[in-house]
Amino acid sequence: MPESLLAISLRSFLKAFFTLLGICLAFIPLILIFSLFSKSESEPESHFSMAYLPNAEGERKVVSKSAPVILSIPIIGVVGTDNVTMHHIRDMLVESREGSLKKDRVKALFLHIETPGGTVVDADGIYHAIKAYKEKYNVPVYAYVDGLCASGGMYIASAADKVYASNVSLVGSVGVLIPALLNFSKLINTVGIESLTLSAGIGKDELNPLRPWKPGEQDAMQAIVNNYYEQFVSIVTTARPKLDKEKLVQEYGAHVYPAKQAEEYGFIDGSGLSRNETLKLLLKKLNIEDHYYQVVQLEKESWYNTLFSSESPIRTGQIKHQLQLTKGLSMEMMNQPLYLYQPGM
Repeated sequence: MPESLLAISLRSFLKAFFTLLGICLAFIPLILIFSLFSKSESEPESHFSMAYLPNAEGERKVVSKSAPVILSIPIIGVVGTDNVTMHHIRDMLVESREGSLKKDRVKALFLHIETPGGTVVDADGIYHAIKAYKEKYNVPVYAYVDGLCASGGMYIASAADKVYASNVSLVGSVGVLIPALLNFSKLINTVGIESLTLSAGIGKDELNPLRPWKPGEQDAMQAIVNNYYEQFVSIVTTARPKLDKEKLVQEYGAHVYPAKQAEEYGFIDGSGLSRNETLKLLLKKLNIEDHYYQVVQLEKESWYNTLFSSESPIRTGQIKHQLQLTKGLSMEMMNQPLYLYQPGM
């Protein structure tokens, strides 16, 4: 029985479709391989893609590839985790002077802060990275608090020229802590377990949780905490001259305060503002009176760049595994001083 015209046409279409699909699939690996080696060695590898954020009028649109840029830097989440690390922020600032943003297109930094703080090292690293960028390129830095700016967040905000907050934000917590150190020696003796720790060097075995602690054993660690606290107080009171140093140490302590009260104490420059109102104050500082500007944010690399970056498992042949054993704080953060506001920890 002869085939119908419809069956013949359908078979011809499917044959042509799958032939074309096969050709496309065959070219994909070639395109990927070519892209890996097509860059000149002098061209730096990009780790970020550029996202366009709403302007002060709440409108999100591309104005021009040459328009002045306000670079928004999100300080959102626990400092020292995810994208709020000193390495991530440093890389972001470096790339803000490359590619389509080169030739001094970035005219200001806009910090969007919503954080309880985090590690001492990352808070300090981010603070110094922003401060160095501000001084090197002579750009203003404004910060907007949208919720919580505590401890390490306050430390980072000290790099800003002006700090503003929404009416429901909480600000403050100038202090340092080390997560609770537990001692299990009595429990071990009760159960009948023996432990042996081998160490060399004076103090190497300090605060070992498996044996009774000696009087004054915590002194060395307390000295480190005190040093970080003095540094914190010095940085924040230097950056915010209205904040009285003696009152900060003797009265305000490591508490957080509602935005209006924080403004009265000198932690911030203004309260009850929206993100767009803060942006308008920054635009006034920059003498930008029209809509010819761009608010951008550099985001983590795309899946393609992640897959084929220099640290990709495809290139390194290594796969990293990470296990989260604690809720809230990672194991790394449990073992170091923190500029962190976390009640009840």
